[in-house]
Amino acid sequence: MRIALLTYSTKPRGGVVHTLNLAEALAELGAAVTVWTLARGGDEGFFRAVDPRVTLQLIAFPDVPDESVTDRILRSIETMRVNFDPADFDIVHAQDCISASAVGRCIRTIHHLDEFTTPVLAECHERAVVQPYARICVSRAVAAEVEHKWGFQPTVIPNGVQASRFAAAAADTQDASAARKRWRDEFGTFVLAVGGIEPRKGSIDLLAAYATLRRLHPDVQLVFAGGETLFDYRDYRAEFERLAEELAVEPVVLGAIADDDLPSLVAAADVFAFPSVKEGFGLAAMEALAAGRPVVTRDLPVLREVFGETVRYASDVESLAAQLASALTDTTQADVGRRLAMSMTWQDAAAEHLRFYAAHLYR
Repeated sequence: MRIALLTYSTKPRGGVVHTLNLAEALAELGAAVTVWTLARGGDEGFFRAVDPRVTLQLIAFPDVPDESVTDRILRSIETMRVNFDPADFDIVHAQDCISASAVGRCIRTIHHLDEFTTPVLAECHERAVVQPYARICVSRAVAAEVEHKWGFQPTVIPNGVQASRFAAAAADTQDASAARKRWRDEFGTFVLAVGGIEPRKGSIDLLAAYATLRRLHPDVQLVFAGGETLFDYRDYRAEFERLAEELAVEPVVLGAIADDDLPSLVAAADVFAFPSVKEGFGLAAMEALAAGRPVVTRDLPVLREVFGETVRYASDVESLAAQLASALTDTTQADVGRRLAMSMTWQDAAAEHLRFYAAHLYR
């Protein structure tokens, strides 16, 4: 079985992380897997090393100065369309709207549903749900959204998590302890959010909650890591910075960090904050559980489904601040959270995908 997994970027966004982990787990089970992606801005590879058993096909996608978000997305779709031939594969599995729109008839994993106001992007989103001949969701909550809106019934295959990688970063070994100490020497006691400054991640709500938290815990720092995205969030970022000045708080915004450094950063955090307003699974929060970190998430049905009683839930800024404060002093959920993360393996996810592929060979 020749499998093509398609993603839109080489950067460490959730769907790209999913694609690489799934590809490697499929290859470990003996499948012939090729990952196709757009190499934006001259990228020569993914953000991390990839198992050599996985074939990589990077499509050159040079930057265009002053290109609008809409034009960049349309160019992304067209570039992938003209460079990828589905006839070379038995399974064509798109992981996002861009790749699904590019190849048309395919299997599509719908990680979460977006809401676009720009007509071109709304049409792209619609097409990427409707055109595929088979659909996977990583949670029942998102599958229910798809069924409610379009009548399709996606198969649910949850994410895996590289739990051992994050658990090792939290271990008492000399190397792991030293790596965590480097972060703690830099930030002291800190709350960590991964995913950048953007509306879907609830960054402004977290900033406001942090200002409240500081009244009780003045030495706590707020750290943001990650954030590579196709979209233009300059207005949101400007509002974030304006609010930070108004509230007299100075969060640390690291931007993208090396993949090898992420586990120690997560393991060093005192609390992991995950106030997203829309998610399909919550992989970053599951990684934090693997590292034994207390996690505070937005109270969303999908996160209730995935995390159960292993995390704290907050519905607004006030409750987010309260739950962050509670998590700073109470780590009683650490063991049950770690067990949940350890139970979510990419090997299981890959085996489920192979069964799904066998029933949905490309016609």
